[in-house]
Amino acid sequence: MENHYKMTWDLDTLFAGGSNSSELTNYIASLEENMDSLSSSVDGMDIPEDSNDIKDLENIIHLLEKNTKQLSELSAFVSCLSAQDVNDKGAKLLVGKRNSISADYSTIVTKFDQKLIRIDETVWKHLLEHPSINSLSFVLNERRLQARDKLPLEQEILLNDLSVDGYHAWGEMYDSIVGKMSVDLEKNGEVEHLSVGQAANRLNDPDRENRKEAFIQLEKAWKHNSDLLSETINHLSGFRLQTYKHRGWDNVLKEPLEYNRMSEKTLNSMWEAIENNKTPFVSFLKRKAELMGVDKLSWFDLEAPISNSTKTVSYDEAARTIIEQFNRFSTKMAEFAQTAFDNRWIEAEDRSGKRPGGFCTSFPDSKQTRIFMTYSGSSASVATLAHELGHGYHQHVMDELSVLNQNYAMNVAETASTLAEMIIADAAVKNATNEEEKIALLEDKIQRSVAFFMNIHARFLFENKFYQERKKGIVPTERLHELMVEAQKESFSHELDAYDPTFWASKLHFHITDVPFYNFPYTFGYLFSLGIYANAIESDEDFEESYNELLKDTGRMNVEDLAEKHLQVNLGELDFWERGIQLCVADVEEFLRLTEEKIN
Repeated sequence: MENHYKMTWDLDTLFAGGSNSSELTNYIASLEENMDSLSSSVDGMDIPEDSNDIKDLENIIHLLEKNTKQLSELSAFVSCLSAQDVNDKGAKLLVGKRNSISADYSTIVTKFDQKLIRIDETVWKHLLEHPSINSLSFVLNERRLQARDKLPLEQEILLNDLSVDGYHAWGEMYDSIVGKMSVDLEKNGEVEHLSVGQAANRLNDPDRENRKEAFIQLEKAWKHNSDLLSETINHLSGFRLQTYKHRGWDNVLKEPLEYNRMSEKTLNSMWEAIENNKTPFVSFLKRKAELMGVDKLSWFDLEAPISNSTKTVSYDEAARTIIEQFNRFSTKMAEFAQTAFDNRWIEAEDRSGKRPGGFCTSFPDSKQTRIFMTYSGSSASVATLAHELGHGYHQHVMDELSVLNQNYAMNVAETASTLAEMIIADAAVKNATNEEEKIALLEDKIQRSVAFFMNIHARFLFENKFYQERKKGIVPTERLHELMVEAQKESFSHELDAYDPTFWASKLHFHITDVPFYNFPYTFGYLFSLGIYANAIESDEDFEESYNELLKDTGRMNVEDLAEKHLQVNLGELDFWERGIQLCVADVEEFLRLTEEKIN
């Protein structure tokens, strides 16, 4: 039966014509014109000498808002084009154009930041109290403080320019290599030529032999390309480390922590709480192995269902479930999801030529969202769909704020998405029609805890060790394999039978140039959302209103202040993190109780 909701997105409502869009060409020309105005205004800006000298600053902030909005719109559209068809040559040219404009923009705002440094401290404090810019005081002060920690203006501009064909080019090279990869898998006696994203979906197959074969063929494909991909990861990290060295930054976590607006104490407390509470999750892995009839789980078993007769969920059914369950918590969340499905904001079709993975990107000028994924009908696909809609709703709530206050970091971005995912997972467990279904859904829910507490931990451990070794020189391919397995063994408490040495190559996040350590924010978001979720269940207050207010503050507060203001908790202490983990442990305990009889 044909789906009511189409599984392909509509990009023409943004810019008709795809990578050959004349509308997009005109939009880029408008952006470049506005950037010229911003550049001239920054160059001609006089340093304020008293708190009434605000005219230049107000004008530049207005232009910054306009340019940021347009550049974000362009970047989002180009990301969509390059994701939907990795062979789109026009999209590849637009990626280069976007990166060049982004570098020019970075140069302009770097000049602006350097001028902010020269403003007298007393004058600066009074300027931030001015009604026209007071609402932007957090982000402006943040820019000023970070600018003090960087190289002189000319050197920062040089870094921006060199990064286009250096730093960012290595990230683009990774995308190009992966886009050309394919995996041959046999099904019903015929060989299928799949993209790596399509092949990765087979790792959720309830048949263990099918999963194992998919894993073997994927590993072959990644190993075949691992020498090339070791070049991308080594040169990306090398560029970063050279930048850090010249800026005088010793700690490789300085950039990701600043980007995520959190302290190292908070990060360490989170990981310490997880390490202190891994035993129940090891028990879960042991029980899952018993239920699957193996001594120990292998890497390809981690996300697999324990039942061979798992339910396939149609796209329409997933849409209806998500809208219905969102509505139990927030009518506005449900309305947003309905709009996304109705207006074809989601690219979910399972076809070759798409890049792997999933993402949500927002268009601040159009006030629209687009979601990219490959929907397979599994419970994991439903979870991913809810997850990305959570991201979209987060941006939707912030649409009326200044675009300068919409720049929320990844850790709090993952809060909204994992909360949305949790709502769907919890509802599925509660609405299970029999014990078998409940066990299967509980197991699927616990898998997410294992992913955030173990898989993500492995990524963090790997990246930490990799950067320490990279400081001494190029890290060979075989050593990358070793580091990955060592990290996986540590994070999974040596509980698996086989690991994935090529995970560093297959995981896009290690090769993204936006920010390093694209890992711990996921775990932060998961546990932070658990705290919000618990409050929503236990509190009599209006969840929708309080939740929206928290989301609005994510772009203008550090996470410690955000948690103190909205949840009245201290993120530097273990208590908050352990309370969240205990909610997950309760799921494990119920799962162990329900499955006890099945192994005796």
